[in-house]
Amino acid sequence: MSSDKPSPNSKQWTFLTNHFHILVCLSRDPSCRIRDLSDQVGITQRAVQRILAELIEDKVLKARKEGRRNSYIINRKKRLRHSLESKHNIGELLEILS
Repeated sequence: MSSDKPSPNSKQWTFLTNHFHILVCLSRDPSCRIRDLSDQVGITQRAVQRILAELIEDKVLKARKEGRRNSYIINRKKRLRHSLESKHNIGELLEILS
């Protein structure tokens, strides 16, 4: 009998990257704190900071200071990077998952 539940001995993996998990969280709450992103995605705060920096450097995200917090704007028109997906943009994926 087939089951969709992973076996206890199988490694946990997902179809989407932590980079995209961060984008999903920010699409739901653009001013989400690093600590909250860390908890939601299941990675360290340091890893979240690195991912945010990479996404900003690649112009996927733009950070805007709002008081003591940052608010992030997602460039939904940014094309996906892999050649198999490059005809699609970030906004399309986010729309599917929202």
